[in-house]
Amino acid sequence: MEYVGILIMLPRPVSPLCPLKLRRLRWRARRGRLENDLIFERFFNHYETALDELDIEILSRILTLSDDVLTDILLMRQQPEEEWATPEMMRMWTRLRLV
Repeated sequence: MEYVGILIMLPRPVSPLCPLKLRRLRWRARRGRLENDLIFERFFNHYETALDELDIEILSRILTLSDDVLTDILLMRQQPEEEWATPEMMRMWTRLRLV
């Protein structure tokens, strides 16, 4: 008989964010490329109150990508690889793509 396990995803504890950190991140997300700006604006409008420290860290890392690479990944013209494809990063890419 083969054991089949069930994966249960528990919610991460959410700590309140510093409003200054959030404002700085929103400012950094204004890139000058319309496609990216629209995606990030919709993302923040939808998820701003649900973001935690890990989300801020991941978004900060994503914003280090060049505009071209960022646009290609957001518009699914290419898939993230290696360090950009960890489970936490993929969760954020999915959220960004769905807005």
